[in-house]
Amino acid sequence: MRFLESIRAIPKLPKRLERLEELAYNFWWTWNPSAEAVFKRMDIDLWYELKRSPVKLLRRISQKKLNELAKNEDFLELYDSVLEKFDRYIKSEDTWIKRNYPEKNAHKIAYFCAEYGIHESFPIYSGGLGVLAGDHLKTASDMGFNLVAVGLLYRNGYFSQLLDKNGWQQNIYQTYDFEDLPVKEVNDEDGEEIVVTIQFPERKVYAKVWKAEIGRVPLYLLDTDIYKNTQDDRKITKQLYGGDRETRIKQEIVLGIGGVRALRMLGHNPSVWHMNEGHAAFLGIERIREYMIGKNLYFKSAIEAARSSNVFTTHTPVPAGNDVFDPILIDKYFSEFWVNLGITRRDFMELGSEKVTSGYEHFSMTVLALRLSACANGVSLLHGKVSRKMWNHIFPDLPEIEIPIDHITNGVHLWTWLNRDLYALLDRYFPDNWEEQITDPKIWENVDKIPDKELWNVHCKLKQRLRKFSQGRLKRQRERLGETVEELAEVKNILPENALTIGFARRFATYKRSTLVLKDIDRLKRLLTDPEKPVQFIYSGKAHPADDPGKELIKRLYEISRLPEFKNRIVFVENYDTNIARHMVSGVDVWLNTPRRPHEASGTSGEKAGMNGVLNFSVLDGWWVEGYNGNNGWVIGDNRDYDDKELQDRIDSVSIYNTLENEIIPTYYKRNDNGIPESWVKKMKNSIKSVGKSFNTHRMLADYAEKLYFKTVETADYVKDNDYEKAKELAEWKERLEGNWKNIRIKPNKITPYSEESIKVGTKLRLTANVYLGELKPDEVQVEIFLAIFDEDSKMSDYKLYPMKLQKNDVHNEYIYSGEFTIEQEARIAYTIRVVPNTEYLPFRKYFSMAKWVN
Repeated sequence: MRFLESIRAIPKLPKRLERLEELAYNFWWTWNPSAEAVFKRMDIDLWYELKRSPVKLLRRISQKKLNELAKNEDFLELYDSVLEKFDRYIKSEDTWIKRNYPEKNAHKIAYFCAEYGIHESFPIYSGGLGVLAGDHLKTASDMGFNLVAVGLLYRNGYFSQLLDKNGWQQNIYQTYDFEDLPVKEVNDEDGEEIVVTIQFPERKVYAKVWKAEIGRVPLYLLDTDIYKNTQDDRKITKQLYGGDRETRIKQEIVLGIGGVRALRMLGHNPSVWHMNEGHAAFLGIERIREYMIGKNLYFKSAIEAARSSNVFTTHTPVPAGNDVFDPILIDKYFSEFWVNLGITRRDFMELGSEKVTSGYEHFSMTVLALRLSACANGVSLLHGKVSRKMWNHIFPDLPEIEIPIDHITNGVHLWTWLNRDLYALLDRYFPDNWEEQITDPKIWENVDKIPDKELWNVHCKLKQRLRKFSQGRLKRQRERLGETVEELAEVKNILPENALTIGFARRFATYKRSTLVLKDIDRLKRLLTDPEKPVQFIYSGKAHPADDPGKELIKRLYEISRLPEFKNRIVFVENYDTNIARHMVSGVDVWLNTPRRPHEASGTSGEKAGMNGVLNFSVLDGWWVEGYNGNNGWVIGDNRDYDDKELQDRIDSVSIYNTLENEIIPTYYKRNDNGIPESWVKKMKNSIKSVGKSFNTHRMLADYAEKLYFKTVETADYVKDNDYEKAKELAEWKERLEGNWKNIRIKPNKITPYSEESIKVGTKLRLTANVYLGELKPDEVQVEIFLAIFDEDSKMSDYKLYPMKLQKNDVHNEYIYSGEFTIEQEARIAYTIRVVPNTEYLPFRKYFSMAKWVN
């Protein structure tokens, strides 16, 4: 039989329920339980069958059911109350930013990221970076930030993971019908779809713009899978992190350059441009082009104009994790770009060029982002230090401690990740409106009011829920693999609730050392098979499709989990996503984290677990360096780094076994007369308090606003003053400084009192120096004393600056400067003299990262 066409007939919403579509297309429902309840009540079986997707539910629910719901008083009462709450939220003027910084709200922030993990029903994320970005948008909505976001809409999204009978990861890509996703086409005033145009070699590439709503925040997503493009170009947005290096550069051109153009076509004029990881760094290139064409600025002035309003967040603490491109690819995709702008290839390449130890030069997206940003940050205190060390070579004039990369420690969106049952318990013992005060440490002290029994009962309930959920997943997994009836029957005994349950779930990269606990297999066996104090492990996570060593780790765990002595004591749940994560971070007893320090930038899964009362057992890396207080979990190893990886693994694995045997297991199984592990519950309360108050995204966004966004707005205002006259002045002055910097010479004279091997606190030292400035004038520079303070490991831990004053103009452009300082503290110190650009002429001190030191 031949059909003319195949179409899907979808139900029509009754007028009484027509705003269900508005709710379904706004991700606000994902962090509001009453809104989720609306969809669940419509058809609970279909809701779970469709993986909790409201849009799919509205397209597949029966018309009859909808008509019945339109007359169901109980359902309508819930529906109306949720709409009232939704409208109140969307329209509210009482937001954090309007209460605290009403004058700042006019400044729009554009947030760019390659992935967004908002909910598992919207698979355009792979892991922590995307989930962090999703939490960023949710929190920006909660706090009332004037923020728009940009990303890519992937036809296949990220892969689904299936394990074969040997435990080898299979990468399954699904093709998504965008009509089933919570996105809508963006149209212009004439109803025509908005499509951006990007010049590629010998052709144009077109990207259609879609929109998702995250509360009050719009997320614009670009899609090249449209008829205007060639078949190859339609595949640019096919897969998240899919394809080869050329696919990656094409994706990043669409994200960065296409993203800027999309915002312009939509009428947005952001004051701050935030690149969340280097994937979006080409936006800086497009903004330079805009200034050169639109403001008639020459290249270096356009650089200053663009970078003054750019912010960059790096998430990667290892060089291999940063995107780099061969110069051949840059030539292929940007040669027309620089020719059209009248600049040289060298001018363009210098923006992102980085030489590696072999001497080979490549184009680094992180270097590009750093050179084109006014402000940059890592995502934890330790990661900030690691980033400053890793990128010191980009700022060769400065010591590591002065590298202009700050840190803002990641948090998690409380209302997404705090389990609803635990939230209800907190709500009973916390004061009214505590939700508006979650960054106030005093609020979290109310956790101590909760009776131990009540908190433990909630935890046991969540543990039961994890068990039931995991058994369902494992049963389907084993059915698919064709396991025996007996093996399927075993599932109902997996993860008994009376056993200490340790969870490990994250991306399976080798540096995360997921198999570290297997290093002494006999010792592990004794722990897991103790009949009096049993222990069990639940694992989940994906390896990157191209990461065979990561897949080997999964295979190794799977093989161990199928051995008779470990069977059902170690389980691996396939196809890790945010739904599995929610169950695990609230349902296990201990959250295990074993990265090779210092390779964990932040590690927000531990924060999610900690705020749910799950106790962290982690290497002192990422956020845990700041989060651990001695009473809210345990540490693995010690607070140091190792050059010998095998030694580090041995030390850390022994630490795991010792801590489990001597601390964790005894504490968990020590119960009072009512069966409550009092010491354990005390640690749970300390975990909720410490994580809740310090590691939520409301605190994180406040930090971004106060440390980066507002500072960037002020910098941009300074640079664009008088129709960007300041940008021109800065660029010209920078050229002048760079042209003369190598000629500066500093000759220190006598030090009063004379140097001795030791010196007492309170002693005042006076330094003088002859400084030759060449063609530079004294008012263009500052001469200063740099005092370094060292820790016990002889590492510079702090520094202080003391200005030196011009005392005398000598002949031949040589000047005499003097300055003094007092020894203020006992420490190992060292001091020297340097010349820096006059900071009075800069938007802020580190805007030009230049320094000339005593030779």
